[in-house]
Amino acid sequence: MTDMTTLLEVGGPVAATVGGAAYLRARHPAAYWSTVGLPVSTVKLLGSYGAVMDACGLTVPPSRLRAWAIQALTRREVRPVPPRRGIIRPTSTGLRVRLRLAPGQEPADVAASAERLRHAWGVHGAYVAEIKPGVVELRLIGFDVLRKVRMPRKTVGWFLKVPVALREDATPFVRDYRAIPHQLTLGATLSGKSMFLRHLIAGLARQPVALVGIDCKRGVELAPFAPRLSALATDPVQAAELLPVLVELMEDRYDLIKARQGIAPSTPDEEITSDIWGLPEDERPVPVVLLVDEVAELFLIATRKDEERRDEMVTQLIRLAQLGRAAGIYLEVCGQRFGAELGKGATMLRAQLTGRVCHRVNDEASAKMALGDIAPEAVGAACAIAPERPGLAVAGDTSGGWSRIRTPYLSLADAAAVCRDNAHLVPDLPALEPFRPAVPAVPVSAPVSLVKPVPASE
Repeated sequence: MTDMTTLLEVGGPVAATVGGAAYLRARHPAAYWSTVGLPVSTVKLLGSYGAVMDACGLTVPPSRLRAWAIQALTRREVRPVPPRRGIIRPTSTGLRVRLRLAPGQEPADVAASAERLRHAWGVHGAYVAEIKPGVVELRLIGFDVLRKVRMPRKTVGWFLKVPVALREDATPFVRDYRAIPHQLTLGATLSGKSMFLRHLIAGLARQPVALVGIDCKRGVELAPFAPRLSALATDPVQAAELLPVLVELMEDRYDLIKARQGIAPSTPDEEITSDIWGLPEDERPVPVVLLVDEVAELFLIATRKDEERRDEMVTQLIRLAQLGRAAGIYLEVCGQRFGAELGKGATMLRAQLTGRVCHRVNDEASAKMALGDIAPEAVGAACAIAPERPGLAVAGDTSGGWSRIRTPYLSLADAAAVCRDNAHLVPDLPALEPFRPAVPAVPVSAPVSLVKPVPASE
């Protein structure tokens, strides 16, 4: 009896602790990391740092002075030297530590060993970012941050910068139109492409920019955001009328830039500009973001007349993509399918779209069209996206870098409410006024009577 009581007294708390830790790890990974994973991983890193770096080939022979000092003062064996480790900084999702590389090492050496470092220290992921020459930051992620996306609290948007998703290294994915003016976003039905677009529109709606939409699905995607749109085309016929207006608007802005360049020779160099951002603030036109949903609809034709209209629209889109950046016109091209078989001009248009975001697609050709020319290894990652994870995507750009991202949930009602609340920010652009969408009236609930009705007596 005494042995049983002792077993219950000792084993009960241990079983409860182990069971609680297992529950936290499965249901609340962030809480598990803060209470269990963080201390364990920190102890592993501190205790095995030198041995792990040596096993991964990230050590170098010590200098002659250091080797002589070790032999003369301690008479110990001279061992290879790992990168100098900085202070370990814990975060809500993992650990961050800066490493000063030894002479002869480069960031690619550490990045190549990231997978081995992940297994050695028992974390979910290990990522390397260069801070400055000779210094890299090693980011250890304790759990899968893309399973339940929570954007960092301090993530805010800036002018023409919108945080729309979370990267797999727990940093926000920011859509920066000044750095990447045009982007191609692909995704099959229920892949999360529309959610990505909602975040983008909700973020831009709070900024002093003009939003122009082309939604050939009769406006079902972009019509809820009508209060904040400066123009909206809901079919190819309207799009064929809207695109020439945007091209003309771009040409007018180029005339404004050229007029600024034709100033006196005594003008300081900083006042000479080649885009709208060098113009004085009182002369600078408002930026325009063109959102194209279901771009394949603009390429489809049925008759010879449709083919002529298609060629004109594609040519105008290509002109906007080639020349629009300097005029402050940016493209966000979305679709379910994008390939060379769409017709003439498809690959030429893609070549002008610097940013690429590929959600789950129905065929490998679309993934190759989006990512194959910038990062061939990212094509396999895009094709491996499971239908059970909507919003998961692979983001890349023409620099060759890519990463997995996932968009948090945002309801259509919330995104539409943001557009209604910021309808006063719609800029005055007379050229786009004929295409301004009709704003549906907000339904007003019937007044509630405070008097309790009394049934009439017979």
